[in-house]
Amino acid sequence: MSADTPRRIVLLRHAKAEWSETSDHERPLAERGRRDAPVAGRWLAGTGIIPDLTLCSTSLRTRETWKLAVHELPQRPKTVYEERIYEASLGELIALLNETPDDVNDVMLIGHNPGVHALADALSGEAEADLLPRMNRSGFPTSALAVVAFNGSWKALEHGVGRLIAYWTPQG
Repeated sequence: MSADTPRRIVLLRHAKAEWSETSDHERPLAERGRRDAPVAGRWLAGTGIIPDLTLCSTSLRTRETWKLAVHELPQRPKTVYEERIYEASLGELIALLNETPDDVNDVMLIGHNPGVHALADALSGEAEADLLPRMNRSGFPTSALAVVAFNGSWKALEHGVGRLIAYWTPQG
């Protein structure tokens, strides 16, 4: 792959979870989350972006979000459940994406705030239209999706190299 290989990162924040007596890691989706996750999957399918690889946090709510969203895609990408995404910092998420093999063009990362929002914001040196201010005003709510495009190797992924090309929330 050359240094100008086009790549996309799809960032999905887990759907709305219940507040329960269980540990944070084992919180299940709330009813609203079970409704929103498939809608997020349908939006992604409508973009025509089908990730080659999905990296999903090991938390119950992210796994449930992915299980509901992936059924809306025309094909299921390879999925890796990655415990390092849970409670990851911005730097840890970038380091994880830097490990992506260069034969992968499109990656989806399903995780948690504040990390997912921070990652979308940090990578987006540019943005289409008003997407960046709109994303930052919204605070990246549950089930929100951002798509960041960049050219180059995964190892070269760093702050500001990407362009925010899409941002979607279930609330519009």
